[in-house]
Amino acid sequence: MPLTTTRISPDWPCQVKTPGSYDWERSAAKWLRELVPARYASYPALIRHPVLLARHAELQVQQEIRVARTALQTARADLPRLGMPESVIEHTIKLYAAEVMQLQHIARSVRAVTRALVERTACR
Repeated sequence: MPLTTTRISPDWPCQVKTPGSYDWERSAAKWLRELVPARYASYPALIRHPVLLARHAELQVQQEIRVARTALQTARADLPRLGMPESVIEHTIKLYAAEVMQLQHIARSVRAVTRALVERTACR
């Protein structure tokens, strides 16, 4: 089984073994399943084809980024109407901003894992 030439990026998730190492694809699939709703993680096609799972995880994370950005952009206007005090609004805005940054990092990690899986699939 040839080792892949994929470079590990700084965004490579620590939960996923290095490409080419023993069982790395299984660790990648396990990590990707954690990023999608449970009902998707059990679909046979996504279980059998980690690249499909990676694609779905990428779409899922992109949607979560959109939701967090929308929540961030609308918090200052919407939360006062819901009776939230200014201190809660400020805390919520910081929370959403941090979530957007975390999700962007996860998206980069998913792309790195996807590239490695695609390269591995192409080598077979």
